[in-house]
Amino acid sequence: MNSPRAFRYLDLVTAAFVCVLVVSNVASSAKIVDLGFSLFGIPMAFDGGTLLFPVSYIFGDILTEVYGFRTARRVIWTGFVALAASSLVFFVLKALPGDSSWEGYAGQAAYNAILGGMSSGGIVAASLAGFLMGGLSNALVLARLKVLTGGKALWMRTLGSTLVGQLVDTVAFVVVASAVGVFGWDLFVSLVLTNYLFKCLVEALMTPATYRAVRFLKGAEGIDVYDWDLRITLPRFRPER
Repeated sequence: MNSPRAFRYLDLVTAAFVCVLVVSNVASSAKIVDLGFSLFGIPMAFDGGTLLFPVSYIFGDILTEVYGFRTARRVIWTGFVALAASSLVFFVLKALPGDSSWEGYAGQAAYNAILGGMSSGGIVAASLAGFLMGGLSNALVLARLKVLTGGKALWMRTLGSTLVGQLVDTVAFVVVASAVGVFGWDLFVSLVLTNYLFKCLVEALMTPATYRAVRFLKGAEGIDVYDWDLRITLPRFRPER
């Protein structure tokens, strides 16, 4: 019986990814940020989760580059389970009666306004639709490019996969979030443009850190996966035998 290989840092990278995913979705529901200027006549405004969410794509790049597409896909689904659990907690909390003193300085209306997206499932639905399509697109493009380039030009692969994945993610996220009432349709173009540009910029600025993380993990784990026979299938959670 073959035992699955144990990695030293995979669990830490997975935990960091899940944390970023959950916190960024809470932030998305909490606040819309206005930078106070326009680009081509479009106001530069974005949801709060945009500050942190691009980091999840950096984790996706690192996971795919070091451990391979299948591991990255498994971590993405693990994040979705955690996100669904957090949404359930906020939903139950919303339904429970509030303390009288809490109602005096905060109240149910404030809870609904700030955490309504997480407790109603709107942000979660948008995130699932966006990150499932965008995250897997990002990982797939990077894995394909790694094979085509023979593992060279990591910067080109991370940026190229991000341009594709973030476009799919951003459009899907804002469409679903607007459809379920989290955002108004009048913010659609502004949110898509600002989120996309900001996320791609963060990825570009983080390229040196991505290089260092990839180099460290490949050396520490003794692994560098090439997905030569990559096929898109549903993730398997059965233990290996």
